[in-house]
Amino acid sequence: MSTALTPASNTPPALPPLPEKFANPLRQIKSVMAQPAVRRSAPMAMLIGLIAAAALAWMALSSPPQKTLFENLSDADKQAVTTALSAANIKSKINDGTGALTVNEEDYSKARMLLAGQGLPKQAPGGYAILDQLPMGVSRAVEGERLRQARESELARSIEEIDAVAEARVHLATPEASPFIRDKSSPSASVVLKLNAGRSLSESQVQSIINLVASSVPGMKPEDVTVVDQMGGLLSKKGAEGASGDDRRIDFQRRLEEKYRTQLIQLLTPLVGAGNFTAEVQADVNLDETSATSERYDKDGALRAETGNWTGNQKDPTTPGGIPGALSNTPPPASTLQQPQAANGANGAPPADGKPVAGGPGVNPEKQSDAFQRAYDLNKQISVTRAAPGSIKRLTVAVLLRDPATGKRSQMEINQISDLVKSAVGFDQQRNDNVTVISRKFADAGVEDSRAWYDNSWLPIVARNATAVLIALLVLLLGVRPLVKAMTKKKDEAETKALPMGAADGAGADGAAPRVAADGQPVPEQIAVQPAVTLDEIEETNNFDDRIVKVRGFTRDNPARAALAIRDMIRSEAQS
Repeated sequence: MSTALTPASNTPPALPPLPEKFANPLRQIKSVMAQPAVRRSAPMAMLIGLIAAAALAWMALSSPPQKTLFENLSDADKQAVTTALSAANIKSKINDGTGALTVNEEDYSKARMLLAGQGLPKQAPGGYAILDQLPMGVSRAVEGERLRQARESELARSIEEIDAVAEARVHLATPEASPFIRDKSSPSASVVLKLNAGRSLSESQVQSIINLVASSVPGMKPEDVTVVDQMGGLLSKKGAEGASGDDRRIDFQRRLEEKYRTQLIQLLTPLVGAGNFTAEVQADVNLDETSATSERYDKDGALRAETGNWTGNQKDPTTPGGIPGALSNTPPPASTLQQPQAANGANGAPPADGKPVAGGPGVNPEKQSDAFQRAYDLNKQISVTRAAPGSIKRLTVAVLLRDPATGKRSQMEINQISDLVKSAVGFDQQRNDNVTVISRKFADAGVEDSRAWYDNSWLPIVARNATAVLIALLVLLLGVRPLVKAMTKKKDEAETKALPMGAADGAGADGAAPRVAADGQPVPEQIAVQPAVTLDEIEETNNFDDRIVKVRGFTRDNPARAALAIRDMIRSEAQS
């Protein structure tokens, strides 16, 4: 027995044909949807689907948009922040992917203010706590950088304790110490400050920050510290970079005007009410520093020293003589007093005017000549005057009052307010100060909203409500209304099927014409609803006529099944 070998074919074997039920899925879907049970349940399924879609849309649109409150928070900070927000009835969410903490957009500002008042969130571990996380065996460079970072964090925390400072960052530049370098550079620092809204630092506060940083780093000088605010303004100005004379004049003038303006506000607010007046002050300040020195001398001098001699004759010389003894020790005769006269001049002659020289001896008739040298001291007075800058040359004040709603202010009232203003600012007529007070109606200028209409806060609320109303209308029109119509149509068909054979043609159950109402509409009669016919009843029926009636009833109740039965019958006949 030999078998013939056939060469292998390269063509792939043909796939078996798909079953008929998978050949045309669209037809199968249509056939399923055409079944009576599916058609009867389609309105209810559509209604349930619309309600579910409306619920999902409402859940998606009813929640307001979220705004990120904080990112990259530690678990402890998240727990503290969420607890504080829950206590204030502010809903918050934590994104599972990024870990960001979000709140409703309309609650964003309220949440920030609440957390700022409670000092939340707390800062991450910093300062010298960084050194606690330093692993063993690190290099000297890493250890130095960690130490510098810890020092910067501690300085930033110290600076943030100032009331006007919101955030602070400190950068230290410390050169490495080496014994082989002769000219060593000194360390320096840079401080970046973020001030609170509407706050500013005075020169003394800036200098305090500079001294704080300089004294915290060994070898650092105050002039090597630079302080900058969040707007890029240089706050630390040193040497020639400091404020010029014009800047100092403007700053002093601004502070002086602000002082007077504050005094006027405190004075006029209880009198005319807040918002019913406005005041402006212009101060012309003299910042010129003057210094004067003067010397004055007196005409009459004071005799300081006198040196000289004189010569003359003696009329009654009384030279001692005789035998030494008791007579030699007798006292001389009594002297006669003479009226003192003015002293002679330097050459022995009396003065030309005959007046005695002050401080000199009287005229002695026994003098023949004299020679004296006299030194006199003149009175000297030295006066040094230094005028400090900051005096006011001229002061100008303008006050505008709002007229009351009914009537106008009287001139007497305006004069009284003007006197009060003059007393408050220290009015000086000699400086030509000027104070002007008038009363007028204020213009009610409307504040225009520069935001676009789609940026208004009420637009999302209106959009959510309009979407909810639209979804409700769609549910009523596309779900409830078709369902009601289908149920009504089914009821009408059931009533129609329950009528006798001739009732569909307009006759009643007894063959008589239907009753007609006054408006021409037929009067419905009470109809007995026949029960549905089953296949078992058709099989149990022996009479041919009764079976035909049962088949009609079954076909009327189940048209789809009847059509399938007819199709099967046609196929079976074709196969046979």
